[in-house]
Amino acid sequence: MDFDTIEYTVRDAVATICLNRPERMNSFNVAMHNELRVALLEVKKNPKLRCLVLTSNGKAFSAGQDLHDRYELVNSGNKPELGVSLQQYYNPLVETLRTLPIPVIAAVNGLAAGAGVGVALACDIVLAAKSAKFVFAFAKVGLVPDSGCSWSLVNTVGLARARALVMLGSTVTAMEASDMGMIWRCVDDEELDKAIEATTQQLINNPALGLDLSKRALNSVATESFARQLEHEAQLQTLAGQADDYAEAVRAFVEKRPPNYTGH
Repeated sequence: MDFDTIEYTVRDAVATICLNRPERMNSFNVAMHNELRVALLEVKKNPKLRCLVLTSNGKAFSAGQDLHDRYELVNSGNKPELGVSLQQYYNPLVETLRTLPIPVIAAVNGLAAGAGVGVALACDIVLAAKSAKFVFAFAKVGLVPDSGCSWSLVNTVGLARARALVMLGSTVTAMEASDMGMIWRCVDDEELDKAIEATTQQLINNPALGLDLSKRALNSVATESFARQLEHEAQLQTLAGQADDYAEAVRAFVEKRPPNYTGH
């Protein structure tokens, strides 16, 4: 499948979407949003996929919105409808990443700024190169954190840190992001590809339905009471326990052999 602003590849059970506007620091424009929508639809339609990796070419993961797209509008005295842009493009993107039935890994190989941070944090597992930085640029251009940034920050680093990061327009190194729990791991730049490969292999070796149901359980935590979450876990565990892969896991454990999972 040919794209202009992204690259989409499938190898074995792993799909990779690579943002490919390095000359603009992989900033988002309408063309990229449209191509991402098509690629993610392909991911949804492919039952053989067990994991998605979101990464980028060049020195930046994504600098967020391409302001060249806004320049002509604001320079002519018109007011951009940024809320409409969010509802049409960014919100569907981060919602899709969060609700895909397979794990999504963000491989942050460079700068992530503005909406680029929101997109990365919408993924299930964030791995970052040591040279990567997360820039909360919204305050410095008079905007509000979007693309799920406000939600993701509060739910990963807590309200006090989230307030400071957003209001100060902070820049956070990959190591700092890892230490404060914003991302999963920070690795040496030259080790990022190996870390991604190892992580995808771990994921695709686990039963697919269990990962899907676990993702649903974790996604519901922020909006459920403890009692309701216990009930939700029980409902999801009922589905997981009826899967063929769970029966295979039990047999393999008792028979002292590696399991042979089928994804069902």
